[in-house]
Amino acid sequence: MESSLSQSVITGIPLPIVLVASSSRVTAMNPQAIQLFGDECLGRHFILSFRQPQFSQALATLFQTQTPQECRYVLSDHNGDVTFVVNFFPLEDQGVIGAVVSFKDVTENEKLNQMRRDFVANVSHELRSPLTAVMGFIETLRGTAAKEEKVRDRFLGIMQREAERMNRLVQDLLSLSRVEATERVRPSTTVDVHTIIASVVSALGPIANQMKIKVTQSGLSIPAQLPADPDQLSQIFTNLIENSIKYGKEGGQVQVAITAIERDPQLRQAALRIDVNDDAGGIDPVYLPRLTERFFRIDEHRSRENGGTGLGLAIVKHIVKRHRGRLLIESELGKGSTFSVILPKN
Repeated sequence: MESSLSQSVITGIPLPIVLVASSSRVTAMNPQAIQLFGDECLGRHFILSFRQPQFSQALATLFQTQTPQECRYVLSDHNGDVTFVVNFFPLEDQGVIGAVVSFKDVTENEKLNQMRRDFVANVSHELRSPLTAVMGFIETLRGTAAKEEKVRDRFLGIMQREAERMNRLVQDLLSLSRVEATERVRPSTTVDVHTIIASVVSALGPIANQMKIKVTQSGLSIPAQLPADPDQLSQIFTNLIENSIKYGKEGGQVQVAITAIERDPQLRQAALRIDVNDDAGGIDPVYLPRLTERFFRIDEHRSRENGGTGLGLAIVKHIVKRHRGRLLIESELGKGSTFSVILPKN
């Protein structure tokens, strides 16, 4: 267990590795383990070094049964928690049974699993509310309410709105799935951004008129051709401009400005910047980092009233990522918000 051969073998293993003798003392550690736990563990009792009850049980079972064992270990430091899957393997050296202990960092996997669980929980929650409402009204309409025309029409109207809400959610979920599936495929079709934005502004005209909001465009003389997916670009600008209209103040203004960037320092090439600016109440800076999270809403009630699913900006983020661009969000309470999309021209 203390041979130089054992040390040389574990040194070549990329995972943190600790060798434990039958006396439960640490006899060797590879550089990754020393970096993680420090070399003061060498020569000490394994359990005293790590002070994890599950380690004691796993090691005792291994020595007793000579079968591999596994447990989890959470290491906390100033950077946060790091989760490891710890495997204990029996090691025989000259008739004496010891143990090889490996530590595999599964923190990212844990985060992804938690994100999946949260996603499923959020989808279930978003669907449960309208489904419950629809089922409740169906039950009511089976009774005497069906005979009262005004009541029946009101209930059917509510059921239709709830069904439309569920349909929007399903469509956004499918859209998000499609965007994620194509995220690694770079678009190659050359499109004109002016044409796409003009089409979006025209389509949103009735909503803007209803809110008495004026939508203006600037930078129309700037060449705006670049490789992109036209449908996805339309989705970006529909989402951003529609949000600015729906959450804007009545009688306000939404400005869509295009500017050319000779060389973007992060994209390292020429780019096009599209700013969607409103003069509404602005967003508290504390919420800005979370705006592109799935199902995140600052005001859930108002968002649902406006037909929001909580997925719009998440979809925008993934589309911008697919186009190798950048999404910037700036806002100041009382002064409005600016959502900027920066797209490479090549």
